[in-house]
Amino acid sequence: MLENRSSRYTKDQELGFAALRILFGLIWVANTVLEANRPYVDHFLGSIAKRVKGQSAPVASYLHDIMHMLMALGPRHVAIATVILDGLLALSLLTGFALRPMARLGILYTLFLWSTVGGLGGPYTSGATDPGTAIVYAFIFMAVLSVPSDRRLSLAGASERPVNPRAIEVIRILFGLLWAFDAFWKWQPAFFEHSLSYLQQSQAGQPAWIVAYIGFFISAIQLVGPLVFGIGAALIESILALSLLLKRWQRLFLPIGFLYSFGVWTTAEGWGGPYHLGSTGNRGDMLGTANMYMVVYLYLMVAYLLDRRRQRTMS
Repeated sequence: MLENRSSRYTKDQELGFAALRILFGLIWVANTVLEANRPYVDHFLGSIAKRVKGQSAPVASYLHDIMHMLMALGPRHVAIATVILDGLLALSLLTGFALRPMARLGILYTLFLWSTVGGLGGPYTSGATDPGTAIVYAFIFMAVLSVPSDRRLSLAGASERPVNPRAIEVIRILFGLLWAFDAFWKWQPAFFEHSLSYLQQSQAGQPAWIVAYIGFFISAIQLVGPLVFGIGAALIESILALSLLLKRWQRLFLPIGFLYSFGVWTTAEGWGGPYHLGSTGNRGDMLGTANMYMVVYLYLMVAYLLDRRRQRTMS
């Protein structure tokens, strides 16, 4: 998608990347606000313990080791440290200060969250639908590093040399593999049999307008039939994965992937809620998963515009 280090970004694209950096920063602000209270600190260790149930023996053993380590360090101290780190990541993304080292730290931090609080996205048993949330946050931090994110809308001095733009290609491939993983679980009989239940469960604890919004889609799915809907969702996700992995049909399927992710986030994930202090939304799984897919798609769409412009210039 991006050819090499000499690829030149337009001012509009630099502004687009900066705006996405700030959007990502605002997401971290929301996470920080929801976490910065006693219920989150008090239940930090318990949130990991919940992830042990149903896991394979090696993963369960790993999570138990993590809990023992946290007990030695002090769960409250670790929880408070995560809140502080969340705030620092938000500040760096919003202002551009120390962006590159903080983005690298963000990759390691979100992968740590994915492997502990996120339980490596598992358990991967009947009814699983995706590999978890925090791993997608790591992809976005990779995108922040891969483009000139601090050239615009930054209070810090812009970095003179952005990371090799080829890194965005790596993100595209990893994102395609993530969609392929999602699609694999959508093709399982358990999803076809219970596809409607994911939407019904997302209504619990939500405001009336969200309940009504999701209810509209439940009624529509009942009209076409849950099996038809389940096959349709599996087929769309398979095509989205192929488009990313093969780098084909990008002009069509990048926007479709964005819109499909929006649809999943606002229905099956209930707009990421219900939100309350002590939980980072989506029943404790940050602000949702598919909304982070949307942010990755926005990065890829801006990068795609650069690639198309470069091809027109060369022809």
